[in-house]
Amino acid sequence: MVQLFGRSWTQRELARRIGLVSQVGGVRLSELADGVGRGVRVADFETGSGLSFTVLLDRGMDIGAAKFRGAALAWEATPGPAHPAFFEREGLGWLRTFHGGLVAGCGTTYAGAPTVDEGQSLGLHGRIGHTPASGVWADGAWRGDEYEMWVRGRMRETVVFGENISVTRRIWAHLGESRLFIRDVVVNEGFQTTPHMMLYHCNFGFPLLDEGAELLTPARNVTPRDAVAAAGLDGHARYEAPIDGYEEQCFYHDMVADEEGYVTAMLINRGFDGGKGLGVYLKYRQAELPRFTQWKMVGAGTYVTGLEPANCLVEGRDKDRQRGILQFLEPGEQREYLLEIGVLADNAEIDAMAARVARPE
Repeated sequence: MVQLFGRSWTQRELARRIGLVSQVGGVRLSELADGVGRGVRVADFETGSGLSFTVLLDRGMDIGAAKFRGAALAWEATPGPAHPAFFEREGLGWLRTFHGGLVAGCGTTYAGAPTVDEGQSLGLHGRIGHTPASGVWADGAWRGDEYEMWVRGRMRETVVFGENISVTRRIWAHLGESRLFIRDVVVNEGFQTTPHMMLYHCNFGFPLLDEGAELLTPARNVTPRDAVAAAGLDGHARYEAPIDGYEEQCFYHDMVADEEGYVTAMLINRGFDGGKGLGVYLKYRQAELPRFTQWKMVGAGTYVTGLEPANCLVEGRDKDRQRGILQFLEPGEQREYLLEIGVLADNAEIDAMAARVARPE
C-alpha cells in the first residue's frame, strides 16, 4: 500500500479521490529552455513523500537537483546542468560543465584525475556524464497497491577503432517513499578488452551539509589520498562551516559489508531545523563497487561533500594500472551496478538506520 499524508492507501482508495496520479506524484518529461542548459532533456520525479529530483537525460542520465520537503539535498555547482555540447574533455575541462547534482556519473573507460595512460591522454572523470541517452522511456504503473515511477535510457561510449561500451540505466522510485534506485547494466559490445572504471559521484550540499554534519561509514580504516588530506584525517567525518581558502581533501574508506553484501553510508545533520534532524544514506553492493572515496570540500562558495562508491580510486587510470587494481571488460562481458539513495527525515530515522549499519569488529 502507498503511504501518503499520514496513512496507507490502496490503489482504489486513491482512484476515488484523484484524477491523474500526477496529482500526488509521478515523473514528467520536459526540456530546459535557457542559458547553457538550453535543449537538455530532463525527467522530473515527485514521489509524494516530499522527495523530488531531476534526471538529466542528456547528461548521461545523471541526477541533478534533489530536494526533500523544500530543503536541498544535492549540491548544485555554478556551471549548472550545461548542455553536453559544451564539454571540454582535456585536462580539468570536465569541471567547466560539472553540474554537481545528486549523482554525477564518471567512467566508463576512465575516471579520476587527468593523466596519460599507455600513451593515451585522459581528462578528468571520463565521458559518460556528457553522453545523451537514447531510447528514453519515462512512465509509471500500479503493481497491485504499489505505484512505481521510472525512467530508462541507454548511453554509448564508443569510437571507431576503439571501445564500444553501452550503459543501460533505469532510475525508479515508489509513490510515498523517500528513496530512489539506480540500476546500470554495462556491456562491452565491442571485440577488444577495454579498461573499465565506474564511479558514482554523489554530491551533497547545504542545508543538509552544514556545520556539525557527520559522515557515518562501516569502515575498517580510512586512508588519506595525499598530504593535504592527511592533515585533516582526524576530523574527516565531521564537517565545518565554510572556510576561506580551503583545499579539497579526499579519503579512501575500506568498507565492511553487511551479511547480504551491501554497504550503507550515511550523511547526517542532527541539528537541522532546530534539532529535528535530516540525513541521507547510500546503499550499494560491495562486490560491484569495492572502493569508496569521500570528497570533503568545505570551501566558501564551493561547499560540498562527495560520497563516491566506485570500482576504482580517483588518482587516474595509470595509477590503478600500476597498483594492479584496474578492471577490464572482456568482449561481450556485462556488469551490473545497483545504488539506493534514501532520505532520513528526522533524528529518529537517523538513529534507526545507524543501528542497522554494519560496523567493523
